[in-house]
Amino acid sequence: MNQGTKQLVIQTGSLVAGFMVWVLISSLMPFIKVDIQLTSTQIAWATAVPVILGSLLRVPIGYWTNRYGARILFTISFITLIIPITLISYANSLFTLIMGGLMLGIGGAVFSVGVTSLPKYYGKAKHGFINGIYGAGNIGTAITSFLAPILANAYGWRNTIKLFLIIVLIFAIINFLLGDRKERKVDIPLPEQIKAVYKNPKLWFLSLFYFITFGSFVAFTIYLPSFLVNHFDLGKVDAGLRTAGFIAVATVFRPIGGWIGDKINPFLILMGVFTGLTFAGFLLSFTPSLPIYSFGCLLVAFCAGIGNGAIFKLVPFYFSKQAGIVNGIVSAMGGLGGFFPPIILTILFNITGHYAIGFMSLSEFSLASLILVVWLYYQEKLEISSKIVNHALDGICVTDVNGIIQRVNPAFTKITGYSQEEVTGKTPSVLQSGEHDNEFYRKMWDSLKSTGIWDGYIWNKRKNNDIYQEWLTITAIKDDAGEIKNYVAVFTEEKKNSKDKWK
Repeated sequence: MNQGTKQLVIQTGSLVAGFMVWVLISSLMPFIKVDIQLTSTQIAWATAVPVILGSLLRVPIGYWTNRYGARILFTISFITLIIPITLISYANSLFTLIMGGLMLGIGGAVFSVGVTSLPKYYGKAKHGFINGIYGAGNIGTAITSFLAPILANAYGWRNTIKLFLIIVLIFAIINFLLGDRKERKVDIPLPEQIKAVYKNPKLWFLSLFYFITFGSFVAFTIYLPSFLVNHFDLGKVDAGLRTAGFIAVATVFRPIGGWIGDKINPFLILMGVFTGLTFAGFLLSFTPSLPIYSFGCLLVAFCAGIGNGAIFKLVPFYFSKQAGIVNGIVSAMGGLGGFFPPIILTILFNITGHYAIGFMSLSEFSLASLILVVWLYYQEKLEISSKIVNHALDGICVTDVNGIIQRVNPAFTKITGYSQEEVTGKTPSVLQSGEHDNEFYRKMWDSLKSTGIWDGYIWNKRKNNDIYQEWLTITAIKDDAGEIKNYVAVFTEEKKNSKDKWK
């Protein structure tokens, strides 16, 4: 087994363990509230609090992973988790639950470790799939949602929580002994990394998208157990099983989303994702029956899983040199996306008596994200076209229908000596050498108007008054109605650029 595969297995297993611990309180809340009297608002806070540290810590953990390596970060994280697990197992008040839950967030924060470390072992063409496999460690939340209620029924919720001490100790030892001691380190100061990325709008767009996709996954994961028991009067174990099913669907489709993102443009995938989430939020806002509600939840799981995988294909693609800090910021925003919805849903329910406004918010945020994804998709195409023009070896000049120069490329400047600023707003006559009579230009325009194209040799003059020969092609660009909107001139300078040598 090569080092990349070995670390993929170890780190994915570590994420499973971390996420198993992260959702302990929400998975066992139907049992906890029997011993500790809590209001619905207090339950919402207790279940949402682990998300806070699990989100905010992702930024420094992503940076520290680049600096110290995954082995150190996972080992320290699992040793630290011993404290909150022990504290919660003896909790007898809301304050103790919240303090333990806050530290429990470390289990969710370790997500930043793998998405920063694992791409170092693979080429960019595989980053989507590899991060998708690692992200499938989400299944840890499903394992806890499924097993914890069953174990609590048999042994009590306090003893169930203590069992997780064994899990974190095992993975602390595994990472310490088998983690890669020679992982490539990136020791760039944190302020320098932040300065390099914070002005890039793609960072904040990706953060928003992950806020919706991963946020909806986390929110439903921590809210469903209590919601299904309270709203649909389901049994505690039944609610746990349904929550585990939701998590399993999202987890299975995460690597699929990453794999598809390696094959086609991830923005196309996100268009479908946010269309689905828009519909799902709209459906759930009508407080449907349990079967329809289940369909809406599964649609959220499917879209969230696909979206999570696609987004983490884009992160290392755009930010390969600052992957640690960017992974931390994007994943932190995703975690925070799971913190607010349960609290907002509870507050709105207490005020209005239903959940319509809360679920409709998911729909509206998803619709706004869909619009942004469409805009980014076409913006990226324009950027690619612009890069092609700027890197072309041929000179390119774009004019409007009246022949006024709108844009030139660097090759134009290199050949003619004129900069963009010097020729914008002028006509190509600034290049005329005086070697051609009016009849030559009349025939050129007649050809452009009748056929939409002209090509041939022409003598032009540089800024320094040197006369040179070029092969010039002028094309008329028409709109959908057939009206000419622009002319594009593409020219290549002949190697013998002295006029006398050509005569």
